[in-house]
Amino acid sequence: MRVVTPKVARQIIHHGGSARIDAATAPCFSVGQRVTVRNIHPCGHTRVPRYVRSKTGVIERDYGVFVFPDTSAHGEGNKPQHLYNVCFCAQELWGSTASKHDFLYIDLWDDYLELA
Repeated sequence: MRVVTPKVARQIIHHGGSARIDAATAPCFSVGQRVTVRNIHPCGHTRVPRYVRSKTGVIERDYGVFVFPDTSAHGEGNKPQHLYNVCFCAQELWGSTASKHDFLYIDLWDDYLELA
Protein backbone atom coordinates (compact mmCIF):
# COMPACT_ATOMS: atom_id res chain seq x y z
CA MET A 1 0.00 0.00 0.00
CA ARG A 2 1.30 3.45 -0.90
CA VAL A 3 1.83 5.79 2.06
CA VAL A 4 0.69 9.35 1.46
CA THR A 5 3.37 11.46 3.09
CA PRO A 6 3.23 15.27 3.01
CA LYS A 7 5.62 15.20 0.04
CA VAL A 8 3.41 12.71 -1.86
CA ALA A 9 0.28 14.72 -0.96
CA ARG A 10 1.82 17.91 -2.40
CA GLN A 11 2.71 16.04 -5.59
CA ILE A 12 -0.85 14.71 -5.95
CA ILE A 13 -2.35 18.14 -5.28
CA HIS A 14 -0.11 19.86 -7.82
CA HIS A 15 0.16 17.17 -10.49
CA GLY A 16 -2.80 14.84 -9.91
CA GLY A 17 -2.90 11.14 -9.14
CA SER A 18 -3.94 8.18 -11.20
CA ALA A 19 -5.65 4.90 -10.39
CA ARG A 20 -4.41 3.38 -13.68
CA ILE A 21 -3.09 -0.16 -13.29
CA ASP A 22 -0.65 -1.97 -15.54
CA ALA A 23 -2.66 -5.22 -15.74
CA ALA A 24 -3.42 -7.55 -18.63
CA THR A 25 -7.20 -7.26 -18.37
CA ALA A 26 -9.22 -7.73 -21.53
CA PRO A 27 -11.92 -5.13 -22.26
CA CYS A 28 -15.54 -6.27 -22.14
CA PHE A 29 -16.60 -3.65 -24.69
CA SER A 30 -15.19 -1.80 -27.68
CA VAL A 31 -15.56 1.68 -29.13
CA GLY A 32 -18.83 2.05 -31.03
CA GLN A 33 -20.72 -0.64 -29.10
CA ARG A 34 -24.12 0.17 -27.62
CA VAL A 35 -24.26 -0.54 -23.90
CA THR A 36 -26.87 -0.31 -21.19
CA VAL A 37 -25.99 0.78 -17.68
CA ARG A 38 -26.88 -1.90 -15.15
CA ASN A 39 -29.59 -0.92 -12.68
CA ILE A 40 -27.60 -1.62 -9.53
CA HIS A 41 -28.32 -0.45 -5.99
CA PRO A 42 -25.34 -1.44 -3.87
CA CYS A 43 -25.06 -0.67 -0.18
CA GLY A 44 -22.17 1.71 0.04
CA HIS A 45 -19.83 3.23 -2.50
CA THR A 46 -20.55 3.39 -6.23
CA ARG A 47 -19.66 5.86 -8.95
CA VAL A 48 -22.55 5.07 -11.27
CA PRO A 49 -25.09 7.93 -11.12
CA ARG A 50 -28.72 6.91 -10.66
CA TYR A 51 -29.86 8.99 -13.65
CA VAL A 52 -27.91 6.77 -16.09
CA ARG A 53 -29.00 3.41 -14.65
CA SER A 54 -31.01 1.36 -17.19
CA LYS A 55 -30.11 3.90 -19.91
CA THR A 56 -28.40 3.05 -23.21
CA GLY A 57 -25.39 4.82 -24.67
CA VAL A 58 -22.43 4.24 -26.97
CA ILE A 59 -18.81 3.53 -25.98
CA GLU A 60 -16.79 6.52 -27.20
CA ARG A 61 -13.39 5.71 -25.70
CA ASP A 62 -11.59 3.01 -23.75
CA TYR A 63 -9.18 4.66 -21.29
CA GLY A 64 -7.49 1.39 -20.30
CA VAL A 65 -7.34 -0.50 -17.01
CA PHE A 66 -7.93 1.16 -13.64
CA VAL A 67 -8.68 0.31 -10.02
CA PHE A 68 -12.41 -0.33 -9.61
CA PRO A 69 -13.42 2.25 -6.98
CA ASP A 70 -16.40 0.31 -5.63
CA THR A 71 -14.24 -2.55 -4.32
CA SER A 72 -11.22 -0.42 -3.50
CA ALA A 73 -13.25 1.92 -1.28
CA HIS A 74 -14.38 -1.05 0.84
CA GLY A 75 -10.93 -2.65 1.14
CA GLU A 76 -12.01 -5.50 -1.16
CA GLY A 77 -9.10 -5.18 -3.57
CA ASN A 78 -8.37 -3.30 -6.76
CA LYS A 79 -10.47 -5.49 -9.12
CA PRO A 80 -8.73 -4.07 -12.24
CA GLN A 81 -11.06 -3.32 -15.14
CA HIS A 82 -11.49 -1.07 -18.12
CA LEU A 83 -12.87 2.43 -17.80
CA TYR A 84 -14.89 3.78 -20.74
CA ASN A 85 -16.27 7.11 -21.84
CA VAL A 86 -19.93 6.51 -22.72
CA CYS A 87 -22.08 8.95 -24.71
CA PHE A 88 -25.79 9.33 -23.91
CA CYS A 89 -28.32 11.34 -25.91
CA ALA A 90 -30.09 13.84 -23.65
CA GLN A 91 -33.46 12.43 -24.73
CA GLU A 92 -32.41 8.97 -23.53
CA LEU A 93 -31.74 10.40 -20.08
CA TRP A 94 -34.42 13.08 -19.69
CA GLY A 95 -37.14 12.24 -22.22
CA SER A 96 -38.49 13.74 -25.42
CA THR A 97 -38.54 17.33 -24.10
CA ALA A 98 -34.73 17.32 -23.98
CA SER A 99 -32.86 18.48 -27.07
CA LYS A 100 -31.98 15.73 -29.55
CA HIS A 101 -28.79 17.72 -30.23
CA ASP A 102 -27.47 17.50 -26.65
CA PHE A 103 -25.34 14.67 -25.29
CA LEU A 104 -23.80 13.68 -21.96
CA TYR A 105 -20.44 11.91 -21.77
CA ILE A 106 -19.73 9.96 -18.59
CA ASP A 107 -16.94 7.61 -17.51
CA LEU A 108 -18.08 4.13 -16.46
CA TRP A 109 -16.33 0.86 -15.54
CA ASP A 110 -16.93 -2.65 -16.97
CA ASP A 111 -19.01 -3.77 -13.98
CA TYR A 112 -21.55 -1.00 -14.58
CA LEU A 113 -22.29 -1.97 -18.17
CA GLU A 114 -23.85 -4.69 -20.32
CA LEU A 115 -24.37 -5.02 -24.06
CA ALA A 116 -27.53 -3.27 -25.24
